[in-house]
Amino acid sequence: MTNSKLILVTGATGYVGGRLVPKLLEAGYRVRCLVRDPARLQGRSWLNQVEVVSADALNADSLVNALQGVSVAYYLIHGMQGGKVNAERDLTVARNFASAAETAGIERIIYLGELVDPSANLSPYLRARHETGYMLRYSPVPVTEFRAGMIVGSGSALFEMIRFLTEREPVLICPAWFFSQAQPVAIRDVLSYLVAALDSPESIGRVIEIGGATRLTYADMLLGYAKERGLQRSLIRTPFYAPRLSAYWVHMVTPIHWRVVAPLIEGLHADLIVHDETAHKLFPKIEPLDFQTAVHFALNKIQHDDVETSWMGALVIAQGDVKPYAFTVEDGLFVERRQVLLDLPAEAVFRAYTGIGGERGWMYMDWSWTLRGWMDKAIGGVGLRRGRRHPDEILTGESLDFWRVELVEPNRIMRLRAEMKVPGKAWLEFISEPQADGKTLFTVCAYFEAFGVPGFLYWYAMWPFHKFIFDGLTKQLASRARDLNQAQ
Repeated sequence: MTNSKLILVTGATGYVGGRLVPKLLEAGYRVRCLVRDPARLQGRSWLNQVEVVSADALNADSLVNALQGVSVAYYLIHGMQGGKVNAERDLTVARNFASAAETAGIERIIYLGELVDPSANLSPYLRARHETGYMLRYSPVPVTEFRAGMIVGSGSALFEMIRFLTEREPVLICPAWFFSQAQPVAIRDVLSYLVAALDSPESIGRVIEIGGATRLTYADMLLGYAKERGLQRSLIRTPFYAPRLSAYWVHMVTPIHWRVVAPLIEGLHADLIVHDETAHKLFPKIEPLDFQTAVHFALNKIQHDDVETSWMGALVIAQGDVKPYAFTVEDGLFVERRQVLLDLPAEAVFRAYTGIGGERGWMYMDWSWTLRGWMDKAIGGVGLRRGRRHPDEILTGESLDFWRVELVEPNRIMRLRAEMKVPGKAWLEFISEPQADGKTLFTVCAYFEAFGVPGFLYWYAMWPFHKFIFDGLTKQLASRARDLNQAQ
């Protein structure tokens, strides 16, 4: 039965928000999603069941109309990069949102923050997360603030860091932060708390700490994952904390950029455990999972290609938190275009090129893509190993190795925007255009907008390699499209 309340979800393109929306719909609520770019919700199975409004929380005026008629708003907005500038931006966004919520007459805000020790020497990012809660609570609109331990789930930053470190390193040199106490919480439990709060008037005006059933160190988490996978791993303890060096190390070994992992490591400088039992008293029906069970469920999701959202979905990259770029053809834009007419339906061609990357690789001279990824990693870029959320399904706004999916139109087009470090802006576009005779014109385009002299030098240095790589890629994708068509 549909509930008359209209619920607003911010951050619907993010890891938690993207999973919260279907849970609210299952519970019978009407849902409105507030996003900066509605195109990034394309492909979601629940899209036709929700309202979508476009607004930028940095622009206070754009928020008021978006919040009209809303009963409860979930505040899931935050940046994953440290630094004073981003911390100040997060607080500005919170201030704008609280003001707009008051003007719109919203009944309550539900905020998902992080479990931190406020007495510790917090990084700018973690301090901003903590202060965001204060900013929202001190507005006239009542607030329920959840402070969650590190989230364990398929696609979460914590789980991916544990997974890749344990899978790839039989012997781990462990800095001091490996041995701080933590209380990680399963993503399904986080979602249960968030939804249950809607029917809990007792939670209004409360700060509620939530964690899993297990208190353990990060070293214990690695060994717990190894146990689940049947791996033998050895840990060598060191007395050094070294958060920045640790972040760079994780950056090189895993798909996770150091800017994303740094807040996780900085949070482990102090024990991150639940100190009160408010959550249990208010929500006695929720029994949090232990860490080992949460890992088991997360691995099962990955093995069945059932990862709903990923930390990679957020628009937080090595170049900063940027608004989606609107592509236009401009003077001075370098363009490489390759076309081939295929006696195949557009559907088969589309499936071929939307399945590239990740574990499947880049079809031709895959070693060169790997080398380019390592070069990008070495200079602080995202690198190639971010992979993809699903081997065949792709959505607008997701990451795909060192690209961001800027646009997907079923059976017609996929446009990727480069997120590796380059002196300019680069795109790779695939088009499958049906012809009157039943054939498909398959086009592969590389675009580059050079920034100054370094950009021009970079383009001409790479052009000879593009000749071989993109020619081979086009041919291999055409071959894969034929194989897919025959397999139907």
